[in-house]
Amino acid sequence: MKRGLLLLLLAWLLSATAWAHKPSDSYLTLRATQSSSDIAVRWDIALRDLDYVLQLDRDGNGELSWGEVRQRTDDITRLATSRLALSSADKACAWASTAPLALDKHSDGNYAVLSLSAQCEGLTREVKTAYSLFFDVDPTHRGLVQWIAPGSNQAQALIFGTESASQSLALQPAGAWETLSQYVVEGVWHIWIGYDHILFLLALLLPAVLVRREGRWEPAPRLGGAVREVFKVVTAFTLAHSITLSLAALEVVTLPSRLVESAIAASVIVAALNNLRGTLDNRRWVMAFVFGLIHGFGFASVLADLGLPQDALVLALVGFNVGVELGQLAIVAVFLPLAFWLRATRFYRVGILKGGSVWVALLAAWWLAQRLFDL
Repeated sequence: MKRGLLLLLLAWLLSATAWAHKPSDSYLTLRATQSSSDIAVRWDIALRDLDYVLQLDRDGNGELSWGEVRQRTDDITRLATSRLALSSADKACAWASTAPLALDKHSDGNYAVLSLSAQCEGLTREVKTAYSLFFDVDPTHRGLVQWIAPGSNQAQALIFGTESASQSLALQPAGAWETLSQYVVEGVWHIWIGYDHILFLLALLLPAVLVRREGRWEPAPRLGGAVREVFKVVTAFTLAHSITLSLAALEVVTLPSRLVESAIAASVIVAALNNLRGTLDNRRWVMAFVFGLIHGFGFASVLADLGLPQDALVLALVGFNVGVELGQLAIVAVFLPLAFWLRATRFYRVGILKGGSVWVALLAAWWLAQRLFDL
């Protein structure tokens, strides 16, 4: 049973999509004003998702041109507005385009940008929303929303998913606690779907329940020693990525997205291959800190895509970072007891540590090739 649970955990990670860092998302900014009952909407939708549903690539060459996208403006707009319903006072708001279709680039590629207006008869206590874009073809798809209430310059973060497709937008500005809690949830979610971050951390933790003697891995005699190893690695990783996440989010230091994502994939390879040689047996925390600095820039790119509320920048940053740590601790809490119980078995020392590390290195090598050459 224990062995099966650990295998299930590893299989889930290894079955991650090759472009593991970035799932299917769309980005919405909805802004209401006190002087109007209309809601201004900017909606960024990934071209790769639109191409999958609408077959935008007419010549089938695997590349989308601006002409191919622009010719389908009406179809893109029709698809989007049919998958997002807004209503106030139990009356549906009508859609209207306010600007031509545009393109923008996010950390994971090009997006079509729709500029719309939701024309409501009157804004009362709340605006009801129902979102269903791409849920029929990708249940993991999410809509990431920045809602700006009338009379406020502070954005409230919301997430549309299959379990939260219908939500209400409050007409009163969000308080500090709501902003903090929203970004904590987003931080937890991001680390759980950030397969490259998880695999890097697990690659460093796999040997924590073992000790190396005369070139061989042997089971650690006590749980306390394994806990100390885990604590050092997790603390070093947390400290490092918190530093660079903060610097990048505050725009003190910025790095090109492709460079960051490629370096993250390379860090997974190095961590996995180290398990085969045991080169940094007692100094894995050093590797966790050094590469954790790079992972922090990866976290920051996601936070930037979400859109940080400038009036609550520190709260959003703290909330997101706390969420990442909580999600990380949840993973460790599941992994460590299972690994310790199995540490004395050949299944763990050969199948999981060595075999799993080889598979992780190969998967990360594929990510590296994708990210370096923009495949």
